[in-house]
Amino acid sequence: MISNYNLLIAFMITLAAGLATTLGGVLVFFQKTPNPRILAFGLAFAGGAMVYVSLTEIFNKSADSFNQIGQNGFAYATYAFLAGLILSVLIDKLIPNPHETLDPNDTQFQEKNRAKIARLGMLTAAAITAHNLPEGLATFFATLENPTVGLPLAFAIAIHNIPEGISIAAPVYFATRSRKLTLAACFVSGLAEPLGAVLGFSILQPFLSPALFGGVFGVIAGVMVFLSLDELLPAAKRYANGHETVYGLVLGMVLMSLSLIAFQAA
Repeated sequence: MISNYNLLIAFMITLAAGLATTLGGVLVFFQKTPNPRILAFGLAFAGGAMVYVSLTEIFNKSADSFNQIGQNGFAYATYAFLAGLILSVLIDKLIPNPHETLDPNDTQFQEKNRAKIARLGMLTAAAITAHNLPEGLATFFATLENPTVGLPLAFAIAIHNIPEGISIAAPVYFATRSRKLTLAACFVSGLAEPLGAVLGFSILQPFLSPALFGGVFGVIAGVMVFLSLDELLPAAKRYANGHETVYGLVLGMVLMSLSLIAFQAA
């Protein structure tokens, strides 16, 4: 039986990770052009942390859950992992996640095209919102089952959400000059993560079992790995001007591994 306290903790952690999108929007007000090398390092850091925790912790929890019901845990976890990859591909095909620029001084930002730019910002917000739903479900279930996994995962997703907030805020703020509208767009997009958690848990709650947790964790691992390889690392490489990508990737894995050791020892 899952306690209300555990549900509240998992929801609050998911909410905090989602609202990091708003923080990215705030940064646009203070610096028109985000430092690309810092963005590259942060994106690679998040990618490394998410790949590590997905393949070492979340995948293993999927296998352990299937083992509890007498199944071949590794095989079934692999099937669920592949299902997560396929699901991510389908979502990406149906709703592409635009990350064309984070720089409001880019040549596409022209005064005469403000209406077009505002539309671009809103489409970006809508696409990122759709992609945030499975991220929220991943953070929520990982934290609900084991906070030692959920907390580092939420931290990595929060880092990833900051440049997403910049992606939304830069065109919206440039086109409208409205801080309220800009923050609202980022805030609504960030709320998609706790919304995904609530919807997912509401649908799956009557069926909670080791088999379900095994399937969910396997799918989560696949989604997180796809997100890292398809979005975070390519974006990091695009903004890098040196070795920021590999340094961020390695440091993300190192800190994630050490944090998991620290949580387990506590």
